[in-house]
Amino acid sequence: MTQDKTNSKFDRRPDLPYCHTVVQDVSRTFALTIDLLNEPLSDHICVGYLLCRIPDTIEDAAHIPAQSQRQLLQTYQAAIDPSESTSIYAFVDAVSPWVPPRGESADWDIIQAVPTVLATFETFSTPAKQAIRPQVQEMTSGMSQFIDRYSDRPGLRIQTGPELDRYCHYVAGTVGALITDLLPKQSLPTAQIQTLERTAEDFGRLLQLVNIAKDVREDFLEEQNVYLPSEWLTAESVSQDQLLDDENQASVSRVLERVLDRARSCLDPAAEYIQVMPTGGGNTVAAWTVPYLLAVATLRTLENQPTAALTTGKVKVSREEVHAILAATQECSSERVGALRHTIKREPLHTTTESLDMV
Repeated sequence: MTQDKTNSKFDRRPDLPYCHTVVQDVSRTFALTIDLLNEPLSDHICVGYLLCRIPDTIEDAAHIPAQSQRQLLQTYQAAIDPSESTSIYAFVDAVSPWVPPRGESADWDIIQAVPTVLATFETFSTPAKQAIRPQVQEMTSGMSQFIDRYSDRPGLRIQTGPELDRYCHYVAGTVGALITDLLPKQSLPTAQIQTLERTAEDFGRLLQLVNIAKDVREDFLEEQNVYLPSEWLTAESVSQDQLLDDENQASVSRVLERVLDRARSCLDPAAEYIQVMPTGGGNTVAAWTVPYLLAVATLRTLENQPTAALTTGKVKVSREEVHAILAATQECSSERVGALRHTIKREPLHTTTESLDMV
């Protein structure tokens, strides 16, 4: 790629339409949020998310040795730092031996297109770049630390509850901070800004903890990662390597419930985060209500099917409920978020007998 930059599809030229197209392939949930935002925030969130997705893909790559993962993250960190001389093509060259054929994975296609994504980012205003870059850098640095910590074996193996909290901060709390830093806050009262900053972490942590709970089986089998803390499993006489053994389902389900408890503890502050968000600058209440309510629906599914995450790994909100949530959140007010949450906690939204006009 670096030897034919002028003819490369992914040359170092901005391409915002490409970024909006590719985000649909890597995260349908996040794409729903972006679709509900307006410019310029929709552009900033889209490209910021893609910049975060790149180190996340490296961290999850079980086929890359830990030392190489760490070096790749360090090269990426330097390439997005304007004070460093490292070119983004140094990262592209370094990662190329590990990249599968184009078209096999949307995540890896983005890594090949990182010069385009970064060039698009560089067209943003200085305040937007100052909001996005530090959070991407902190996420990348944190991932590198965790890879280094568990470099003696494939995959990440979280050991304690506090370590799980720290991991969630790096991979999700930083995203909450990125969103907050992009919001139009100039005319907000100090108390409202403080509330946004206090609850942003919980918003990101809620989404991450729900993903950890529903993806236990996939993370273990595909990436050799175990985010259920070893100390919690040990208390149930289960090792992390025995996570999916049939005889351990009841024990591991109790550990999974502790993860769900942590997610539930984020529900109120995450709702508060949405309620105090300013609109304007392209922001809408609906954009952040949708992933919040999808997390509530996933929590309900996990509570009703406590072993599904360990056996089939198919813990999903139905397409019908997703459509119902999208419909219910159009022109959604912050006051309606709580009522929708309590309805979805009880039953799928598309099956409710309540009038949504009353919710």
